[in-house]
Amino acid sequence: MLTTNSSYLLTKDDFKQADHLPDWLLREYKTFSEIVTDPTFPCFFGMTAQRRGELRYSYIEHNKWDHLPEAVESFLSLFTPENKTRHGLFIFVEPESEEKSIEYYRSYFWDILQYLHEQDRFDWPADAPKDPEHYLWDFHFAGEPIFAFGNAPAYKQRKTRDLGNSLVLGFQPRKIFEGLEGTEKGGIMSREKVRARVEAWDGLPKHPDISHFGDPEHNEWKQFFIGDDIEPIKGKCPFHHKNS
Repeated sequence: MLTTNSSYLLTKDDFKQADHLPDWLLREYKTFSEIVTDPTFPCFFGMTAQRRGELRYSYIEHNKWDHLPEAVESFLSLFTPENKTRHGLFIFVEPESEEKSIEYYRSYFWDILQYLHEQDRFDWPADAPKDPEHYLWDFHFAGEPIFAFGNAPAYKQRKTRDLGNSLVLGFQPRKIFEGLEGTEKGGIMSREKVRARVEAWDGLPKHPDISHFGDPEHNEWKQFFIGDDIEPIKGKCPFHHKNS
């Protein structure tokens, strides 16, 4: 059974009664909210969800991660047959004293996913590929497939990926894309609209590693933390399945 009541899973209202939250988190949340609710922000879904209070949040400090698996489980418990809300989760990481490189934040991002995987109480689904090089590989936690994406202050060209001074991980369970899959008409139209807005904001064409889940010419892991450029990501995925 999933954990359902983690005190580290936060709502929009929790930030209004925030005497128990770190000052850095309050600052970063304020910046995040201002960015994603800007009327010109490219992701209409994120903008709407933030305004409606449908997003959830958590955070980690550099020396304290142990509460995160429970917080993610608590987030996933929101998804019930009765609840049709397309919740997203954003995890804020304590900012560095000095801004780091894209490579640093990418490594940190994958360290967090690896940690969650190592601490996962649930089995990886038997029918889900364990090898990230398989085109149908996806990150799973508590048995759920999740699209994860990284945002960091080191992004200078892809401004849509800079949400403040924190490394920020976005988690979107695959179930929120039902009806909006990459091969569905609604999904294709929504995706193209968002990507056109992203290109306008960033002043860069779509990153070559961006595609849709299930594309046999695509590795899903590569779009989890794209580059601040138009160069394909090279090398192997940093993620390792714990039973491989």
